[in-house]
Amino acid sequence: MRKTLLSILLLTSTAQLFSQTDITRLKEKMTAAADRIESKCIEWRKDLHMNPELGNREFRTSKIIATHLKSLGIDVKEGVAKTGVVGILKGGKPGPCIALRADMDALPIVEKVNIPFASKQKSTYNGQEVGVMHACGHDTHVAILMSVAEILSGMRNDIKGTVKFIFQPAEEGPPAGEEGGADLMVKEGVMDNPKVDVIFGLHIGSDIEIGRIEYKPGAFMASSDWFSIKVKGKGSHGSQPWKGIDPIQVSAQIIEGLQSIVSRQSELTKAPVVITVGKIHGGVRNNIIPEECVMDGTIRTLDNNMQKEVHEKIKWTAQKIAEASGATAEVSIETKTLVTYNTPELVKKMIPSLEAAAGAGNVRERNWVTGAEDFSYYGTKAPAFFFYLGGMPRGNDPKKAPPHHTADFFVDDQGMKTGINAFCQLVIDYMNMK
Repeated sequence: MRKTLLSILLLTSTAQLFSQTDITRLKEKMTAAADRIESKCIEWRKDLHMNPELGNREFRTSKIIATHLKSLGIDVKEGVAKTGVVGILKGGKPGPCIALRADMDALPIVEKVNIPFASKQKSTYNGQEVGVMHACGHDTHVAILMSVAEILSGMRNDIKGTVKFIFQPAEEGPPAGEEGGADLMVKEGVMDNPKVDVIFGLHIGSDIEIGRIEYKPGAFMASSDWFSIKVKGKGSHGSQPWKGIDPIQVSAQIIEGLQSIVSRQSELTKAPVVITVGKIHGGVRNNIIPEECVMDGTIRTLDNNMQKEVHEKIKWTAQKIAEASGATAEVSIETKTLVTYNTPELVKKMIPSLEAAAGAGNVRERNWVTGAEDFSYYGTKAPAFFFYLGGMPRGNDPKKAPPHHTADFFVDDQGMKTGINAFCQLVIDYMNMK
């Protein structure tokens, strides 16, 4: 009996040893492949940066991606959510379905950065001629995921389960009157067939040093809602305001009132709230009080209940301030993205993978981000983990780094290899979890 028990223990121990040896060998192979592909990844990124495309118009970008994935023997579906591309890599062994996502679209901005591969592209956005620039790093996201697809396809016999590569259009929002982005990807079934068990995503940061990774469990990035308030008053001559109801003056009071929602009505120790009026229009001439004034803005919240409360308070505040002056206020609010929520249990499990990719001292937890990401929609269908990847040159001051969505935005493509390693480590570790 003792001999039998000892034999079982030895066999079990040997099987575990072989399993761990296999995983170590696989990671060594992956790391070597990441080193080899780095220069190709940088060239892809430069090409994409020189040839940016706006949301739902990523025709050249999606063609490059699809052609590459097909060359690797990956099953490819094109035209998902307008211009999206989905690649499915079936491993040689049974296991989970792991999704990795990269966004593809650029922004309507004229680039000012003095680099050899700066964008000179022009396009039309909402009826206006604009410059086009990758001012948020989506070009690096695409290049990283194309590289990961090549590495993992080269070890498909060792892959347990399925890896789904999601190249998403219109993260910055589709053109007016169109659907797009992650919401449409989810509606069209990107998280099904095969059903995704877990999804990972990354975003390069212009103010995070290359080689570093930052994350936050739970609510990480804010929801984004867009609002419009139309104030209707009564027109009059500019010299006789008492004969009318000035909607511009009422709008100014409403703008001040909205900030009291943030400073006096929201529990900011629970989660931050931001309300910004970004556009206001009223009147056509200096000495005419118009009949109406319209203001548009954005709301950022990091708690679903607070989001609902803020919506109601905005409506109530605008309407009551308008009524006090004899005007009326019509408020409309449209949800653009949800709160990007990182599944805490998943984050805890996968931090060692990120530390293996970047080094334990280069991975840290951070505070919430009031920027928004439509990656949040994937998290409604499966456990999700979204993190930041460093793109700022070493030694630079984060406070002086050009912000995202500006003409001076810059990231160092030397940081992309950390992203490649991070995605590969996450896949290998998750598929081997018991």
